[in-house]
Amino acid sequence: MNLVTKLTQHKALECAISAARSAGKLMRANFNSVKKVNEATQHDIKLELDVRCQTLIEKALRKPFPSIAILGEEGTVGDPDSEFRWVVDPIDGTVNFTYNIPHACVSIALQQRVADRRSASSAKSRSLSPGSVGERGREPSESQSTSDSTGQHEDLYKTLLGVVYDPFCDELWSATSAGPALLNGRPIHVSKRRKLEETIISIGFAKQSFTMQVMLPTLNKLIPRVRKVRLMGAAALSMVYVAAGRFDAYLEHGLRLWDIAAGGLIIERAGGEFFRQPLDGPFTYRIIANNGLLRGPIEKLA
Repeated sequence: MNLVTKLTQHKALECAISAARSAGKLMRANFNSVKKVNEATQHDIKLELDVRCQTLIEKALRKPFPSIAILGEEGTVGDPDSEFRWVVDPIDGTVNFTYNIPHACVSIALQQRVADRRSASSAKSRSLSPGSVGERGREPSESQSTSDSTGQHEDLYKTLLGVVYDPFCDELWSATSAGPALLNGRPIHVSKRRKLEETIISIGFAKQSFTMQVMLPTLNKLIPRVRKVRLMGAAALSMVYVAAGRFDAYLEHGLRLWDIAAGGLIIERAGGEFFRQPLDGPFTYRIIANNGLLRGPIEKLA
């Protein structure tokens, strides 16, 4: 199946944008409503509206592209290991949304497999290629990517397009693997700041308890060295804020693929770096998304 033509990719992008806007409209309509909680833990909430938004997105994506699988935070349609797959987070920032904090978004990416498990497990590591993101995050012996001592790994999937939509600010970020990163149709670029003392760095705390042990020391080291640290509670939005030059970097430990697939491509097409390492657990990553100038200084601190 050869879906990756310029015409088809444009159609897929328009479809993803339409799906994201539809889900965003549903989010806005329910923002001040009483939220029905399907599941809650100490650091995470899953809403009935998460499921409704993903169902809406699935219908919008599957109608024109019925053969493409969907890997979503709220479930999977089709084979997530197939040649093509959508990667969907219907509401990124669910806790914010539940508490009526208008900082949440929809994230949709389209990926294509570029390697299989056998070739990935036997291949030597190489530098990350633009627009690519790994598939499963497990220990290196089981992973569908290979890593070297720098953490760089060979990805099995490349991201063809990404869309992130903030329905509360009506801001829509988008990119394809061959085009520029856009915000509401206008090109964007990462910042050029390279001195830590001039930067605004966003960090996040994933829902797993072990991430606290990793990120709290990092937070304590960053605070006295940077201009400001921001904890915003929506990974995809923090990533596109890096792409737009609002933030200079974003780091988190324990993110899932649907949190980062779209934003990662948008950062790269905006001239930044989407550095990530697979972790133990399905589709789980550590990331340092930055303007391309700051990973070294950040890693020295972290």
